[in-house]
Amino acid sequence: MRNEVRRLRGAQGLSQQALGAALGVSRQTVNAIEQDRYDPSLPLAMRIARHFGLTVEEIFHVEDA
Repeated sequence: MRNEVRRLRGAQGLSQQALGAALGVSRQTVNAIEQDRYDPSLPLAMRIARHFGLTVEEIFHVEDA
């Protein structure tokens, strides 16, 4: 699943550490999400969407098989 987290974080001028702190996760978790190595849980995806004022669907995109 690809996502827009890196682009959105950059647009707000946030470090991975700062975004992680705002979301209650580690910098490593933010990095793994941005690198498409980790798909966040639904509650975390919703926190990310709320943080950026978007819907989950606007941030996370399911890849066609």
